Amino acid sequence: MATNEQASVKKQKQHQTMDEKLNTLRAGVLGSNDGILTVVGVLFSVAAATSNQFTIFIAGLSDLLACAFSMASGEYASVSTQKDTEKSAVAQEAKLLETNFDDQVAAVQKFYEERGVTPETSLAIAQDLMQKDALATVVNVKDDIQLGHYMNPWDAAFSSLFAAGLGGTFPLIAMTLFSVTWQWPATIIAVILSVALTGFLSAKLGHGLVKTAIIRNVIVGIITMFIHYYVGQLF
Repeated sequence: MATNEQASVKKQKQHQTMDEKLNTLRAGVLGSNDGILTVVGVLFSVAAATSNQFTIFIAGLSDLLACAFSMASGEYASVSTQKDTEKSAVAQEAKLLETNFDDQVAAVQKFYEERGVTPETSLAIAQDLMQKDALATVVNVKDDIQLGHYMNPWDAAFSSLFAAGLGGTFPLIAMTLFSVTWQWPATIIAVILSVALTGFLSAKLGHGLVKTAIIRNVIVGIITMFIHYYVGQLF
């Protein structure tokens, strides 16, 4: 069974699917957005409490690193769980092919019948596909899995790590490199532009409403800055 499954996976694994690519990009967009808002939250809290630029920089940098590694580890754990679930489903279908092949053929036939194909044609399609690659056919039809194309937790982790680090860098640079006179407006502008960009990218990747995503992200960014600024002033 293992040999047949490995051979089938090797044949199927030729290039990344769109779902695999989108998963990596999704992790990057979420990491970037989280990096921006987390870092600016700390920067505003600390900057509202002290004017010491070194203290502000160290606090922002520490949070940036912590956020980046936290996002990466979270993505790795989440996508690893998804991958394990997919591989478990494939192993289960491989066993069913050995013990009850006819029922698997019937499941494929039913899949095409439910999509308007005649029973005779559905049976012919099912038999032909099962003859070519039974395991790949079954897991695609029953579990919506493309054999050999499991989500890669390392891709998601590194994408989130670098994106969160890059996203958090914009408000950190604005707050620490600009003069005291300009650091607040520069940071606010940097955050608004950054979250607007991540909103745009997330909408494009998810085929959502671009304008809505941008407005939502900008509002969340402004609220985040507002809350953390006044929290910092309390102390």
